Amino acid sequence: MSKSSDGGIDLTRPKIIGAPVQRLEDPRLLTGHGKFTDDVKLRGTLHVALRRSDHAHARIGTIDTAEAEEMPGVVGVFTAELLDALTRPVFATSKMKDYHATPVRALAGGKVRFAGEPVVAVVAQSRYLAEDALAGIEIDYTPLEPVVDPEEAAADNAVKLHDHLPGNVLVARRFGVGDVEQAMGDAPIKVGGRFRFHRKTPTALEARSYLADYDQGTRALTLYASTQVPGIVRDALVEVLDMPGSKLRVIAGDVGGGFGGKASLNPEEILVCALSRHLGRPVKWTADRVEDLISTSQSFDEIVDAELAVDQDGTFLALKADILGDVGAFSIYPWTAALEPMQVAGFLPGPYRVPNFSANVRAVATNKAPMGPYRGVGRPISAFVLERLVDMAAKKLAMDPKEIRLRNFVKEEEFPHRTGSGIVWDRSGFTECLERAADAINYPALRKRQAEARADGRWLGIGIASYAELTGIGSRLSAAPGMPINTGTESATISVDSSGAVTAHFGIASHGQGLETTLAQIVAEEMGVRLEDVEIVQGDTSAVAHSTGTYASRSAVIAGGAGTLTARTLRGKIIEAASHLLDVDMADIDFADSLISARGTNKTMSLRELARAVYSQMGSLPGDIRAKVDLQASEFYDPHFGTTTSATHLAAVEIDPETYEVSIEKFVVVEDCGRVINPMIVDGQVHGGVAQGIGAALFEEVVHDVTGQNISATLVDYVIPSAAEVPSMEVHHLDVEAPSTLGGYRGMGEGGTIGAPAAIANALNDALSHLGVEIMELPMTPERLFQVISAAQDGEAESS
Repeated sequence: MSKSSDGGIDLTRPKIIGAPVQRLEDPRLLTGHGKFTDDVKLRGTLHVALRRSDHAHARIGTIDTAEAEEMPGVVGVFTAELLDALTRPVFATSKMKDYHATPVRALAGGKVRFAGEPVVAVVAQSRYLAEDALAGIEIDYTPLEPVVDPEEAAADNAVKLHDHLPGNVLVARRFGVGDVEQAMGDAPIKVGGRFRFHRKTPTALEARSYLADYDQGTRALTLYASTQVPGIVRDALVEVLDMPGSKLRVIAGDVGGGFGGKASLNPEEILVCALSRHLGRPVKWTADRVEDLISTSQSFDEIVDAELAVDQDGTFLALKADILGDVGAFSIYPWTAALEPMQVAGFLPGPYRVPNFSANVRAVATNKAPMGPYRGVGRPISAFVLERLVDMAAKKLAMDPKEIRLRNFVKEEEFPHRTGSGIVWDRSGFTECLERAADAINYPALRKRQAEARADGRWLGIGIASYAELTGIGSRLSAAPGMPINTGTESATISVDSSGAVTAHFGIASHGQGLETTLAQIVAEEMGVRLEDVEIVQGDTSAVAHSTGTYASRSAVIAGGAGTLTARTLRGKIIEAASHLLDVDMADIDFADSLISARGTNKTMSLRELARAVYSQMGSLPGDIRAKVDLQASEFYDPHFGTTTSATHLAAVEIDPETYEVSIEKFVVVEDCGRVINPMIVDGQVHGGVAQGIGAALFEEVVHDVTGQNISATLVDYVIPSAAEVPSMEVHHLDVEAPSTLGGYRGMGEGGTIGAPAAIANALNDALSHLGVEIMELPMTPERLFQVISAAQDGEAESS
């Protein structure tokens, strides 16, 4: 329902929030009229090609660029020596105790720390000429021992990646509540083991691309970037380049996916900006797919030793874990090396009551590409570990996996609930999600079908995964542990021009989520205007005074909240102006569908007519009123803590006993993502997230050999799921307004990736339960599946 100007219900205003509105972005994107960074053409643009390190770990000796400099079309060849003179290093700092930051520089200097790190930049008239010139560069390396295994890297006597640091452990921390050791010692039943989640990479449809344009007349720099975080990039470049913020603008136009891989400051962004200012010409770099696979930040590289203690009735007593995160060669800016491993620990207790909890966490540097955010950030690993432990406990107790979860969920009357890691769940439908998922898939009938399949010798398994996450995080918490940058606020500015058109400026940056549509729906409904009258401006640091970007399931909650406040303020101004123009009380004004009317009269006017009167018609309003009803408003929103989003994923899989091919037969998701703005977009987000979760569970793995070489740097070797591997899925939403956010919204963009790996892992384990297999590692590729089954069968043969 919509409220009228006097606070009552206005039945004349159409419902836009909650409607499956076709995405406003789609016409330009589907007809080839989108404008991505690589589509931006500026006169006189120069192009960059990068000579990247062949070594995972080596000292850089002499660099001979003479032959490359003489090649046709080459404008210049640049090494770290010059770039360091043009820029300052930037550090991803943290307030965490004993945290060791590493610098982000445009080019490697003195030493290379992963195969693929940029060392030399060639600038030429075209990318082809720049690539040709790379062959004319000779670099003298002194190889050093590569540090590839994270456990070996964490040892006190390990070869150090960063000579100025005491070791390779960049940060360590302990979480805890209660007496875990006592609870573990007294517990009648304990389950646990070592869990391994292997490294993956985002593989966005559009690889990273940057174009810098320095105007020598105004001494202003514009960076066109395929980034999720234009505000963060702008603020970092202000420091790196020592420029005033008013002279530096970052524009993220259409962005072809990000998934976290475009949510950090990258060396190439610094590089093109410094070179453009140095050369006085536009400078562009666009990654090819190999560069994307070897140098874009990676994720999900975690080793977790975990144990869960339960009582005889299945009640959870204690949970403990030792977490080792392989964070690659550098601490990513601004998120720090703590980002993923600390989030694994923070979200490990999940949606359950766990009275005793402890987790020891270490983030260790290795000779691999840096670890950065990826959709879900740590929660897919924590859900995988915890949900496997829950199923292991259920098996030991001969209890149904659904039942043990229902016994241990945080209950309605227990909200707000503080977990052992300190995260607070405000309120969410933990139990409701599981019950509805079980009903949707017809859980009893599915179990019956499974028994029949097993009798026929088929390997059919059912897996449940329930999780909770914190979304729309406000200013009381940072999106990354210890990070000093405020990521919890947003502002919006909305104006009505003299034609009655509405323009709303936001600091977020859409990269495929449909934010232009969902924010337009919020603005349109809250103001009372037609959807087609609203234009959303986003992805541009000049749009608002300050913002950061889009990440961490924040935009609908925080930008939506700012848009809601601003729209309501501007609506009030419009109604006040209309009351004077129509000569009625404000309480008698109706404003819907861009039409203003006076109740009980035949007086009406369009928003265009009102705008013309306010802006252009002399004498239409008294001077004091005209000053009060300028048709523009700006508001600021901070949800302070954020809100809880939760879901249950339920999967049914079948494994071919001959080929070990995994088929996902059924997949159901029930999610509590608060008030749903656009169900079509929300379902699409869930579908995409589940597809990426399937990739993490069954296919995608960045593989390094013992020398630190990435041997999965093509899309033949790095396998992502196609449409054939992604099943039709059933998605349901509780659609209950969140109590702690303006508008009742919760974030939901990452949830599909969080729950799917754990649900599939449990389904695989269930399918193989007759063999005594335990799924402790992901992705469970056919080769890895063959190995664990063979090991189980060999063990059975030996015991007999």
